[in-house]
Amino acid sequence: MLGRHVVRRLREAGCDVRVLSRRKHSPGDGVEFVTGDLASGEGIEAAVAGVGTIVHLAGSAKGDEAKARSLVRAASRAGVRHLVYISVIGADRVPMVSGIDRAMFGYFGSKLAAERVVSDSGLLWTTLRASQFYDLLLMVAEQMAKLPLIPVPAGFRFQPVDTDEVAARLVELALGEPAGLVPDMAGPRVYAMADLVRGYLRARHKRRLFVPLRLPGQAARAVRAGANLSPERNVGHRTWEDFLAERLSSPRGSRSGPA
Repeated sequence: MLGRHVVRRLREAGCDVRVLSRRKHSPGDGVEFVTGDLASGEGIEAAVAGVGTIVHLAGSAKGDEAKARSLVRAASRAGVRHLVYISVIGADRVPMVSGIDRAMFGYFGSKLAAERVVSDSGLLWTTLRASQFYDLLLMVAEQMAKLPLIPVPAGFRFQPVDTDEVAARLVELALGEPAGLVPDMAGPRVYAMADLVRGYLRARHKRRLFVPLRLPGQAARAVRAGANLSPERNVGHRTWEDFLAERLSSPRGSRSGPA
C-alpha cells in the first residue's frame, strides 16, 4: 500500500529503486526486485548491497524489532548512508503493560521497539511518525458494515492521513539529510471512530445501528485520551470525505453489497 506510492514517487524523482519483497516480481522501469524476507534474513544482503539510502516501510503487530535488527545489521555492513523509517503517532505514548494492551494495540509497541533499533544502530537515520492511513480505516469500515449491529470503541478518535501524502513526505526525507525524529504527520481533521464509519455508510447508502463498546486496558485508556493524535501536526490536506468520494466512485471501490 504505502510501498507502491513511495516507489512511484522515487521514480518520479529520478531515483533508481530496489525493492525487497517476499514475492517474485518482474523488474520495472528503474525498479529492481529482490526476493527475500526480513523475518528470516533471506535476501537482505543482496537487497542492501551498494545502496545509499533505505526506506524501511515494513510493519506488523509483532516482530518489527527483530526485522529491524536484521536490516540494520546488513545496512551497517553495506555502508548505507541513510535509513528512513516510518512509525506511528503514539508509539511512545500508548503503553504496553498487559496482555490485553499487547493483543489490541501491539502495533504501537512493535513500532516503538523498531524505532529504538534504528536510533541505536549507529547509522544515520530519519524516523517519521504518521497517523493511521485512510486505506486501513476503509478496510475496517468495510468489515464493520457487514454486521447488522456495529460495535464501536467508545471514546476512540483518529486523525487519519492520506497514504500518498505520507509517501511524498517520506521521499522528501529520503532525498534530504538524515534528521533523526522529525515532526509527526497527521491528517487535517480528528474524527470519532463512529463518525468515520458513518461517513462510509453514507457514501455506500447504508444504515446500521451502533453499540458503544468500552475497551479495557491502559492502552485503550491512552487512546481515549488522544495518545494517537497530533492536532498540532494536521499537515495532511486530503480529508476522509475526499478520500471516500474518490475511492468509492472508482471501479475498484464501486462494489455494491446488501444494504
